[in-house]
Amino acid sequence: MKVIYTDKQRLHRVKYEFLSGEPTPCFEKPERADMVLNALNQHGGFDVVEPKTYSTEPMTWVHTQDYVDFLQSAWSEWEARYGDEHDASPYCFVSPRYLRHRIPKDIEGKLGYYSFDMTAAITKTSFTAIHGAMECALTGADMLMSGETAAFALCRPPGHHAAPDLMGGYCYINNAAIAAESLRRQGKQKVAILDIDYHHGNGTQSIFYDRDDVLFVSIHGDPDYDYPHYIGFDDECGEGKGEGFNLNLPLPQGKTDWSLYGPALTTALAKIAEFGAEALVISLGMDTYEHDPISFFKLNRRDYQQMGEQIGGLKLPTLFVFEGGYAVDDLGHNTVAVLDGFQRVHG
Repeated sequence: MKVIYTDKQRLHRVKYEFLSGEPTPCFEKPERADMVLNALNQHGGFDVVEPKTYSTEPMTWVHTQDYVDFLQSAWSEWEARYGDEHDASPYCFVSPRYLRHRIPKDIEGKLGYYSFDMTAAITKTSFTAIHGAMECALTGADMLMSGETAAFALCRPPGHHAAPDLMGGYCYINNAAIAAESLRRQGKQKVAILDIDYHHGNGTQSIFYDRDDVLFVSIHGDPDYDYPHYIGFDDECGEGKGEGFNLNLPLPQGKTDWSLYGPALTTALAKIAEFGAEALVISLGMDTYEHDPISFFKLNRRDYQQMGEQIGGLKLPTLFVFEGGYAVDDLGHNTVAVLDGFQRVHG
């Protein structure tokens, strides 16, 4: 299997996030990708390649132009106002109930307008990394269109929390959504996205919620208790043309091992097969691991092998797009377990 990765993604490193009311060194860091690359090399059988070059235009396939413009200019505006000592981070936000949805002119207001939490700060070189992650995902989609049966886009920062005009959850540009849209534009009539990150892919859902050509299925922690809290419930089924093409499978916090996760995965894969998908994009979040520091499922490496085998059983052209996973020491080997299981069955 080809793995698409660029060192440009190392240029995004946020100093702190706020966790339980305290500044904490950010869990989403370049070392996450390093551990995956090391594990891939140790295992063998994976060919790591550089992505092709793309403009920023594909970002606007799933994001608004003003949001993309903001991501490109945010650091220069922040630096002009505050200097370069601290990362550009929001502290005030637009309430959907009581405040006007009007884009402020000041960078302080813009950061809050385009964010839904305090985990997605911007640094001087963040946009280069964000762009590089998108290029990895697009290259993977192009590989599928060129005849590859599977590919792995090792993207960071991740993307599945990024909505059309919102960043959050470490995510800025939705790599999986752009890859799915690329597959559609290149001729795949039906594309499915399966999100197996511990946290609901709120951004991906919002992008495709009213469409019937991209099926979104997510297995995740119950949003009554888990981030992102306000979306990801099982009664969210799509709207308009998209009604029936969104499936959320929330599972209980602290109780979910393979005995619960396995049946949910079976349901998800059956939905994808029923949909008649011609290609599959996997939002590959590995924070369902039993020792992940910020998540609460109890999956182990053996479970990940079985997960990959079951996904491979669909026999679809499949692009894996890297998302979360913060137990850094085990992250690489768990990721390889999914990919290895997939290849054993899919071929």
